[in-house]
Amino acid sequence: MSDLTGALLLVGCGKMGGALLGGWLDQGISADQVVVVEPALDSDRSAVPAGVTVLSDGGDIAADFSPAVVIFAVKPQVMGDVVPAYSRFAAAGAVFLSIAAGTPIRFFEDNLGSAAAVVRVMPNTPAAVRQGMSVLCANSHASQAQRDLCGGLMAAVGDTAWLDDEALMDAVTAVSGSGPAYVFHLIECLAQAAVDVGLEPDLAARLALQTVAGSGELARQSDDDAAQLRVNVTSPGGTTQAALEVLMGSGGLQPLMTAAVQAAEKRGRELGA
Repeated sequence: MSDLTGALLLVGCGKMGGALLGGWLDQGISADQVVVVEPALDSDRSAVPAGVTVLSDGGDIAADFSPAVVIFAVKPQVMGDVVPAYSRFAAAGAVFLSIAAGTPIRFFEDNLGSAAAVVRVMPNTPAAVRQGMSVLCANSHASQAQRDLCGGLMAAVGDTAWLDDEALMDAVTAVSGSGPAYVFHLIECLAQAAVDVGLEPDLAARLALQTVAGSGELARQSDDDAAQLRVNVTSPGGTTQAALEVLMGSGGLQPLMTAAVQAAEKRGRELGA
């Protein structure tokens, strides 16, 4: 990462933009290679590491500034107002990397020029602790070097994968993009269930959190898949089997999870229409 050729222009430095910036700097990108455009930081720039140039408006970018990558990390609802102002960088050979859910590549081609190199990525919030999952998809104008560059930027905050078919990005969003919320809700539910069977709330929360965190790490490190790990914990006729008969029975967790992911995927298609 430290051998990046060219500068980075980060448009938007909220939670996800800030997580990405932190990961890049941790991986050796020099602060003086990064320019951030974020109006919300105009009065308080303490959230941005020293050496990073922070601007409140894209119009303040120096005329001779030529980034290798322009990263759009603003909410999908404001993309239409934000993106066109950066079209001049397309002609200069920049690749545009967007983290906006539900915003298709064709939107950027329409607003930046049909020949613009565009990479769309769906990261998730564990990027904040360098444990994110990012799935990328590029248009035909993005060179292999530009694809590698964008992939490297996202690898700074976790694991990465690529799609050839952009139509599958809504499914990715429904699983890994929205997925952390499902896991957080599982922690909530497990903690409440612990309270319901008599444990104190503080202990219940601690048990639920560490059980989910530890199980995730075990699954990540294990050679066994999740189904086998479940079997490994389940003694015939024991307490775990009694619980799984509820979670895996008719109307159990799998149909509910599938319905949830389908609802998120449908909403993603609606946002991109």
